[in-house]
Amino acid sequence: MSFPWAKEYTPKVPLMKWIDDRLPLPRFVYGAIGGGYPVPRNLNFFWNFGVLSGLALVIQIVTGIIMAMHYGANDLVAFATVEHTMRDVNSGWLMRYAHANGASFFFIVVYLHIFRGLYYGSYKAPREMVWLLGLVIFLLMMATAFMGYVLPWGQMSYWGAKVITGLFGAIPVVGEPIQTWLLGGFAPGNAALNRFFSLHYLLPFVIAGVVILHIWALHIPGSSNPTGVEVKGPQDTVPFHPYYTAKDGFGAGIFFIAFAFMVYFAPNFLGHPDNYIEANPLSTPAHIVPEWYFWPFYAILRAFTVDFFFIPAKLLGVLAMFASILLLFFLPWLDTSPVRSGNYRPLFRKFFLILLVDVLVLGYCGGAPAEEPYVMISQIASAYYFAHFLIILPLIAAFEKPLPLPGSITEAVLAGHGGADHEAVGEPAPVPAE
Repeated sequence: MSFPWAKEYTPKVPLMKWIDDRLPLPRFVYGAIGGGYPVPRNLNFFWNFGVLSGLALVIQIVTGIIMAMHYGANDLVAFATVEHTMRDVNSGWLMRYAHANGASFFFIVVYLHIFRGLYYGSYKAPREMVWLLGLVIFLLMMATAFMGYVLPWGQMSYWGAKVITGLFGAIPVVGEPIQTWLLGGFAPGNAALNRFFSLHYLLPFVIAGVVILHIWALHIPGSSNPTGVEVKGPQDTVPFHPYYTAKDGFGAGIFFIAFAFMVYFAPNFLGHPDNYIEANPLSTPAHIVPEWYFWPFYAILRAFTVDFFFIPAKLLGVLAMFASILLLFFLPWLDTSPVRSGNYRPLFRKFFLILLVDVLVLGYCGGAPAEEPYVMISQIASAYYFAHFLIILPLIAAFEKPLPLPGSITEAVLAGHGGADHEAVGEPAPVPAE
């Protein structure tokens, strides 16, 4: 614990004292999420998304285990077992729809979590490891979601697996052997289905392990906050419980209301109708698309249509798609501004909004057919995406004149949430009289 004023756990019940002396689990829980964990007093609802991501992961693990009890990882029966679960298993439809929509909600809260970190500079020192572990979780989520999309063995599952694994074939020399090794053959079939099912079942538990490391890394420097100013004393913090457990509880209530609405009233809204048709290697769908949360990266992949000297366009697209994620690992060192929060960086704030629109445009183009004008828009949006991180952010850090920072978190809170009125005119927020 990095806060010397943090309250120590002292069990009052004899049984809890006996347990804590022999296995300090109560002390650990109290220090991690209870009154023993001081948190900046000015956190807003954007700090709910970490807890919501954890809830989404729990939903996926629980519903996934139940789905696995009725699933047959064989290309002859996989589609039928999913339909059997939907039609004949008690509440099977609920588990299937909760699992399918749970993946989408998991990505929604994680994307919001990432963009909150981008805006408030949560990737900057001393929280680089928190950011890096978060990106590892994101990559594991993408791998898990892709393999899970294959398991229903519908048309989009089959052809999505064929297209995505085919990307490895673009890598010179080793690409085709890697593709064959991934699939266990030359096309998606029984071997691929077994491998994907095994990994899809395993990876959520790996994600849970990395989440523990992520939280551990967070507890060393403590949470960031909307001002970007570090905690200077006990007056800047409040105990996590009950202040933020109540706030997270409210956020969880909104999350579950939205989740229940999707599961009960629009369960197939975020899916693709072709996945209710059994996989047929002899019938190619008119428009092959991955799940919606992959669309921005799919748009970057398809943005490359012309070979560059001896480098094929397909290989360029694959490299750019992976680079668009790997680039985020270097963000703590690309953005050299000493000011963390976008609230005090007027120029950064404008370009952040442009980046947000740019990613939404990429997402729209990724779900659209591979034709004009979507290809040209994808090319422009992809170029801006890389320019934002590699060119614009370093230039902003070098030339931007940030607004004056408050002297402490307490000063910002008492002045009215960071002194927003004063930020608008570039004046420092006044220190309230004692």
